[in-house]
Amino acid sequence: MSSITENVARVRAEIEAAALAAGRDPKEILLVAATKMNDAGRVREAIAAGVDICGENRVQEMLEKQAQGAYEGAPLHFIGHLQKNKVKQVVGLASLIHGVDSLSLLEAISREAQKRGLVQEVLLEINIGAEPSKSGFAPEEIPAALEAASAFGGISVRGLMAIPPICHSPDENRPFFLAMRKLFVDNGRKKYDNVSMDFLSMGMSGDYPAAIACGANMVRVGTAIFGARVYHK
Repeated sequence: MSSITENVARVRAEIEAAALAAGRDPKEILLVAATKMNDAGRVREAIAAGVDICGENRVQEMLEKQAQGAYEGAPLHFIGHLQKNKVKQVVGLASLIHGVDSLSLLEAISREAQKRGLVQEVLLEINIGAEPSKSGFAPEEIPAALEAASAFGGISVRGLMAIPPICHSPDENRPFFLAMRKLFVDNGRKKYDNVSMDFLSMGMSGDYPAAIACGANMVRVGTAIFGARVYHK
């Protein structure tokens, strides 16, 4: 069984190959280690192996591992679905909140950030596959969402993120990734206060090379680094 260090090296090599094949600089691709269900020791090993960022999906798990010093040496992002009643626990702790999927959540983050006198960086989640089971803004809602975000204090929108529909092969996701890239570029041309289109977060363990080929500059990789998760009944 490969070690976390070996896995990170392999993922880095694949990121580099995908970026170079697309005529891009590999250094512009940020590797987010999706650390869900991995203990503090394994998170530290991933940081030592050279991941750029740690990304947690669950608030309670994030708080427990943060108290254990798990994330020392790397920025911490929150990459899961954030409920409004958990906003107070995440604002100011995670340097970037992925997956802001509604204006009501954006407003809740804004209120909490202003109370604390800080600016919370966020990404807007786009439901690029128009899946009823998933949250997120529809593509056509992005301009209005960015316009609304520009009026909120304590918020800085840094880009977009998406999780495409489950596909049988990475190439099946390319149309969704390309659609996200177009949304990222088109909306990046517009000027809003508190908004800068810096990060396009898409691609996970099964399809991050395809996402990079289509323009992602932030990929969220869990299983390819840590191995398959074991879900206890």
